[in-house]
Amino acid sequence: MTDVQPIVRLAARGDGVTADGRFAALAAIGDMVDFARDPPQVVPGPEHAPPPCRHFPVCGGCQLQHLTDTAYAEFAADRLRRVLPGLDPVIMAVALSPPRSRRRASLKALKRGNKLILGFHTEGTHKVVDVQQCEVIDARLFALLAPLRGLLSGVLADGQGAGVALTLTDTGIDLLLANVTADRLDRIEALLNFADAHDLARLSIEGPAGTETMVERRPPQLTMGGIAVTLPPAPFLQATPEGEAALVAAVLAGCEGAARVADLFCGLGTFALPLSRQAQVLAVDAAGPALAALNSAARMAGRRIDVQHRDLFRRPLTPAELAVLDAVVFDPPRAGAEAQARALAASVVPVVVAVSCNPNTFGRDAKILIEGGYRIEALWPVAQFRWSSHVELIARFVRPG
Repeated sequence: MTDVQPIVRLAARGDGVTADGRFAALAAIGDMVDFARDPPQVVPGPEHAPPPCRHFPVCGGCQLQHLTDTAYAEFAADRLRRVLPGLDPVIMAVALSPPRSRRRASLKALKRGNKLILGFHTEGTHKVVDVQQCEVIDARLFALLAPLRGLLSGVLADGQGAGVALTLTDTGIDLLLANVTADRLDRIEALLNFADAHDLARLSIEGPAGTETMVERRPPQLTMGGIAVTLPPAPFLQATPEGEAALVAAVLAGCEGAARVADLFCGLGTFALPLSRQAQVLAVDAAGPALAALNSAARMAGRRIDVQHRDLFRRPLTPAELAVLDAVVFDPPRAGAEAQARALAASVVPVVVAVSCNPNTFGRDAKILIEGGYRIEALWPVAQFRWSSHVELIARFVRPG
């Protein structure tokens, strides 16, 4: 008996779905799936692409390498349509970051016997894939993995694991090693020699006592809004330069003409610094090191940014505080910003620009704003986590009248 069905859509995690609701892993729209086989056999269609990485699909970093770029961009746009049922905002073209453009990476290392494993977890497990190829992270970061194996083999005990955070900055690579101790002279020398040999901007270690900078040869800096910002260790950054540029362009377009703007969950100032070229900015966040970096950069450049330390989950800006603003930008973590969305919904702010890394929580917060009288005008999808099911977006809401 045959049971062959076409894939008609993709689920949120990228699995193919048939018209009768059955799922098929690693399938694209237009593929044919023979469910009579065990496991089901996928016959590739025109939107199915050969995966470029030898570790796919075992490595948990990518879920969608089997899609063409066209199919991947459509997946990203469809993710946004599905969280806003019944609405029809203008959806801009998807900003898709190129391969090997990721400027930050968090990896796991584990020493077992004489072998050092360094790579990413398989999805949903604690197993680490020892990556010998990666098509998403910048080649300059990937080139450091082989020498890192040698360094960590010498400083880790058998059975010990460590975290590796790599950040590519304008002034070089910033490296943070977690669960690595520098309590012996030979380990200290190994770390310092490694930083020197590979021209690192900074090397830090993180342990029970906190983060310690072992060597800083140059301050790790990134330029945001024309200003150099010195980064704290392992900072939160947009994943790719192309993704950041797309997000900033959309935020600036959404706030065009606003003289007084709040940037909520502002972090290092990814949006606050570009916005400060055209507006007075209130930048609010609870992340102390990031706020200190933003405040220092803004003061040195003479930008009009009022930096405020505040937990917006517990103390969102109130409608009265929001009343003096022409526009509000909010870019919360994956949990969204329900409390702040409710305060915005009760405010008179004419424009709200929402930036989100989670379409599901964005859908919840967007519903709150719409029920409060806002109308969604446009959506900008950004797919900077290439080949993953992770989609970011910017949305512009306006209060009519």
